[in-house]
Amino acid sequence: MKKTINVDITYAGMRIDRFLRKHFETSPQSLIEKSLRCGKIKLNKKKVKSSTKLQTNDLIELHSFEIKKEIIIKKIKFNPSDTIIKENEDFIIENNDDFIVLNKQAGISVQGGTKSKKNLIDIFSKSNIFKDDKPYSVHRLDKETSGVFLIAKNRPTAQLLTTLFRLRKVYKTYIAICHGEITIKDKGSIKNNLIRYNETKKIVENAETYYEILDKNNNSTFIQLKPITGRKHQLRKQLFNLGHSIIGDQKYNSYKVQKNNKKLMLHSYEIKFKINKKKYTFRATPPEHFRNMLKAKRLNF
Repeated sequence: MKKTINVDITYAGMRIDRFLRKHFETSPQSLIEKSLRCGKIKLNKKKVKSSTKLQTNDLIELHSFEIKKEIIIKKIKFNPSDTIIKENEDFIIENNDDFIVLNKQAGISVQGGTKSKKNLIDIFSKSNIFKDDKPYSVHRLDKETSGVFLIAKNRPTAQLLTTLFRLRKVYKTYIAICHGEITIKDKGSIKNNLIRYNETKKIVENAETYYEILDKNNNSTFIQLKPITGRKHQLRKQLFNLGHSIIGDQKYNSYKVQKNNKKLMLHSYEIKFKINKKKYTFRATPPEHFRNMLKAKRLNF
């Protein structure tokens, strides 16, 4: 029995083995790699390596793959109320024919999944702003991170923006409030190797971020961050490795979690890119909880 899967814009640039792991929850990495090697899984009718990057409209064919042992993940569709739709529309910074720019609020996911129900894509798919098309996610922003976020209005724009992000032609600036006084130079770059795991396989990735300390005192640091590479949780991991985790980070935390610091103090402040020689720059005002933390820590913006 042959099963086919069409790749949409959301997964452009993702490795084929990671795509399959995402769609077949219980499928071990070893089974996927073996199936790719022996041709039970093909991409556009050809055998490919597990590291092959997917493109929009690619066709994955599963030949005699042991699907009966797998559980296909079905994303939970979120049906937003008119109030929720209006609340999120109010955070739009820019709305043109090709994309919207949103000041994403902390605590809401970009896309739905097995663990998150409320998400921006399902919300805006019901908005009149997208009545003639559907919203396309073109980059990532953690659920607990607030700030500038782009959503494409059509497939050509989604493909273009996805390419710009992949080629590092989109320049992002974040701001964060960290525990403790960071004592390194006021400006510079953080370069190190970050470790993550795929099942039991250890993966080491180089990461680089430009930084500037905006203000600091004995117990806190206000820092600006410009990631060069795009590793998962890169900024949070790098600050944790420095011994100065971001306030409110429940996962990468080098300090005791305080009950009143549950919100992550990481904000996507600015984004810059160029399309057809036209330059775009968008900034998002930090949320109230971020501004209140700056005041509480006696830090200046």
